[in-house]
Amino acid sequence: MAGPAFRAAAVRVRVPATSANLGPGFDALGLALGLYDDVVVRVADSGLHIDIAGEGSETLPRDERHLLVRSLRTAFDLLGGQPRGLEIVCANRIPHGRGLGSSSAAICAGIVAARAVTIGAEAKLDDTALLELATEIEGHPDNVAACLLGGFTLSWMEGGAARAIRMEPADSIVPVVFVPGKPVLTETARGLLPRSVPHVDAATNAGRAALLVEAMTRRPELLLPATEDRLHQEYRAPAMPESAALVERLRAEGVPAVISGAGPTVMALADAGTADKVEALAGADWAANRLSLDPQGAIVLPLAASSDI
Repeated sequence: MAGPAFRAAAVRVRVPATSANLGPGFDALGLALGLYDDVVVRVADSGLHIDIAGEGSETLPRDERHLLVRSLRTAFDLLGGQPRGLEIVCANRIPHGRGLGSSSAAICAGIVAARAVTIGAEAKLDDTALLELATEIEGHPDNVAACLLGGFTLSWMEGGAARAIRMEPADSIVPVVFVPGKPVLTETARGLLPRSVPHVDAATNAGRAALLVEAMTRRPELLLPATEDRLHQEYRAPAMPESAALVERLRAEGVPAVISGAGPTVMALADAGTADKVEALAGADWAANRLSLDPQGAIVLPLAASSDI
């Protein structure tokens, strides 16, 4: 059986940063943020060549170990076969190891690029299959769902397959992220979680997560109580004490603040009237960035000049 046919032209994919959990929505809720990685992929005659600029340019592997390449390869296998060679250019803006979904961005960029460069791939790898494949690679759907769909997402597993719905976040929400200088490995943060939690804490989180859907989409004035968490942030605090202290300080000021994903980035959900004040609350040890909400998720863009990548 003949293998797949590939496009001669390069494809450009843009993927957003994401914040998972948002407090009580552990491994279920995600938010796509206006901070992006761009990837250009071209099928070549032979070999593998990777250029990386920006985040991770000094540490990421430039061979088959790169998560982007592994994701490309996994998708190509699903689509029927590997290309002879690949040329890849990465412009990375999402910080690595900070709880902003850099691994999910690499995974989603890889599988979306593989689909885009393979002729007729949509028939084998539709949007539902994309989410399932990204979740299989990542291990959980919260970040990859937000990365693929954009907006505010709720994801779950059903019969072993990932499912997700996209909701429209309230326009007034302005995410402000506070990024520390040192990363925390996701594996380290997950390793601190207990095997069981008190029933009262689980019940509290269930109520807060339900409230958070309403607060994120229609009533952002409820974000402070809606972002209360008892399932993971307290247990992870020993791995990121400065982040835990910043969350506590912001919340004491009435600011809805959470650990972003597995941390150590802290995210505050401000509005246009309070964002400046919120940015100033963290102090000089944090890189404060006011971001937009990403409405689209992973997209294939026209191939621009290299200066635009």
